This record gives sequence, structure tokens and C-alpha cells, in this order.
Amino acid sequence: MDSTTNKRPRRLSATFVRTVNAPGRYGDGHGGHGLSLLVRRAACGGLSKSWTQAIRPGGRTTSVGLGGYPVVTLAMARERALGNARTVAEGRDPRRRVQRAPTFAQACETVIAIHAQNWKGGKNERQWRASLRDYALPKLARKRVDAISTADVMAVLLPIWSTKRQTARRVRQRIGAVMKWAVAQGHREDNPAGDAISAALPNNRVPPTHQRALPHAEVGTALARVRGSGAHVGTKHAFEFLVLTASRSGEVRQARWEEIDRDGAVWTIPGERMKTGREHRVPLPPRALEVLDAAARLSDGDGLVFPSPTGRVLNHSTMTKLLGDLGIDAVAHGFRSSFRDWAAECTDAPREVCELALAHVNSDRVEAAYRRTDLFDRRRALMADWAAYVA
Repeated sequence: MDSTTNKRPRRLSATFVRTVNAPGRYGDGHGGHGLSLLVRRAACGGLSKSWTQAIRPGGRTTSVGLGGYPVVTLAMARERALGNARTVAEGRDPRRRVQRAPTFAQACETVIAIHAQNWKGGKNERQWRASLRDYALPKLARKRVDAISTADVMAVLLPIWSTKRQTARRVRQRIGAVMKWAVAQGHREDNPAGDAISAALPNNRVPPTHQRALPHAEVGTALARVRGSGAHVGTKHAFEFLVLTASRSGEVRQARWEEIDRDGAVWTIPGERMKTGREHRVPLPPRALEVLDAAARLSDGDGLVFPSPTGRVLNHSTMTKLLGDLGIDAVAHGFRSSFRDWAAECTDAPREVCELALAHVNSDRVEAAYRRTDLFDRRRALMADWAAYVA
């Protein structure tokens, strides 16, 4: 063995790397950024030479491979080691760059699959897919998520930013969700749909509009007009039940008989149908029980409480359309506002009781953590007073 061939230099040289023939690890010395040449006996005889680098992402030492010699030369290994050292200095992990970033279309599928576990039904997924399909995917589908720039996102949003405000904002939010996933996966460092784009897009804010609602003093008259109309009787029952319980349209339209405790006068809505994701108990005043009795005479008491004439869930616009046909200037959801105004103006019920009656989540996290009761008995009295008021 030629000992001069194996003499370890202060820094590696191309000649040493080519001629070294003793197994071992040979560092590139000070300034080598942790680069080493690893020489090992090969299983088939001879020697194998490969490059490794010691790095400390997140303060923990680990080793990464930079390829084998002679395919990767000393110069190439040093260039890769320097790039990794810079990446670590920026607070990133160079190992994450090994995995090729997916295309925007592929990332969309991954993000939708993640969120679909918490979405109720398929409506949210259909809306996501439709908006991304119509506006984002034509321009971004084949681009890798690490190559998408703010200019790319601008090209998607500008054509609709002023003409389709709500749609444009939703598209931006959904692109942003995909980009945030890419950041979390280490494919990129920023969100091109985030704050940086705000200054570049024109201001298209419009004053917020609220759901049309009646003054609470007019609710009783509206109820009487609906009862006396020629609408489908199931729709009329559903509307009155919605008003009496101050519930959301979807909760009433999808109500099922197994959720109703007639003896206890309680309607328990499962969490998967609630906006909050939590089970909600609704106290039923006497008039609401009468409405249920009338609805039961139209069905077999199994399945939907307020089915459409075809036996399916009532359409989301059915009750609001009925109100419009009768000249009542309100939407179904607006009667929750009518109830809340009445509770504030005409009762001395505490705010938390009124908010729980609407199944609103307590925005004070500390208070919510300590309040474990749903104040059901106090809500029962409040809803009985509301039913008497609108009767």
C-alpha cells in the first residue's frame, strides 16, 4: 500500500480523493461545512467512495448523503455542502428539498382530502373543487407549488377581483390554504396568496350586508300569513318550527324523528349537523310540540320530520321563496335575528342565555373553559316566552 496515497491532507484535494485506498472517513477540514469522503470496502471487492455532510438543522446534528464518487466530484460535493449550510443558516432543513414538490393540482387533492374529514356532507368539497377548477387550475394546475409566484396568483385573481368579489376572495383563501400546506411540508418558505398580495390588489371591499329580518313585533303576523297560505303543509310546519326554536334552516330541514324527545320536550341536534360541530339541545315550547304532532300525522314518524312533497330534504331556498311569494321582506335565517332583538329588548335574560339559545360559541375562551352547563332550564323559559310572544 502506498502510504503517501493515504496521508490525510489539511483539506481534501482531487488527487487525494482519486487515489485514497484505505477505508475511513476523511473530512474536508476547516471551512468544509461538515463535508466528508467516506471510503468503505465494497461487497464485491474493491472500494466505494461517497460524500456525506454533518449538518445541524434545528440544533440537532444529523448526516446527509451528497452522492457517490466519481459521479459527484469534489467540486460538486463542496457546492452541495455550501448550499446545505446556507439552508441551515436560514433556519430550514435541506433534507426537505430531496422530495420533489407536487404540482398545484396534486397539492389541491391532498389539501381537500385533509379538510374533507371535518366538512359536513359534500357541499364544502363541491364548492372548493368548483372554484379551483373554474379559476385557479387553468393557470396553476401544472405548476409545482414551489414555483408559484405572487404574479401567478395575481393572474388568477385580477380578472374576477372587482366583478366577482365573493368568489375571488374564496379562490384566494383556497389557493392560500394550498400554499400554507406547501409551506408546512417544506416545499416553499412563503404564501404567495398571503399579505404580500393585498397591496397589489385593488380595494374591493363593500359594506357588509345582513340577512333580511323582520322587527320582532311583526313576526307573529308573518307566522299567521304563512299558516294561511296555500303552500305545502310540510313547508309551513317547518317554517313555524324554525321560528319557534330560533334554529338555522339546515338544522330544521334535516331534522329527524329520532332526534325528538316528545316526553322531555327536547330536540337534540347531533354535532355533525351543527355549525359549531357540537351537539345542541333545543327546548321545545308547547306550540312547537303541537307543530310536531301535526307533522307526525303527515308521516310515519320515521325519517325526516319535515320532508318535501317528494320525501326528500326541503330545498334550502324553499322557505325563503315562500316568504317572498307572500310579500314578507325577510329570509328564513333572519328570524334568528328577530328572536335575538326581542330577547335583548323585551326580556331580562342574560346575554349568555340568549347566545346559547342560538347555539353561538362563547368567544371568551377562558369563560367557555369554565362554563360546562348549557343553561338548559333558563333557555326553556326563554323559548316559552318567545313562543307566547309570537303566538
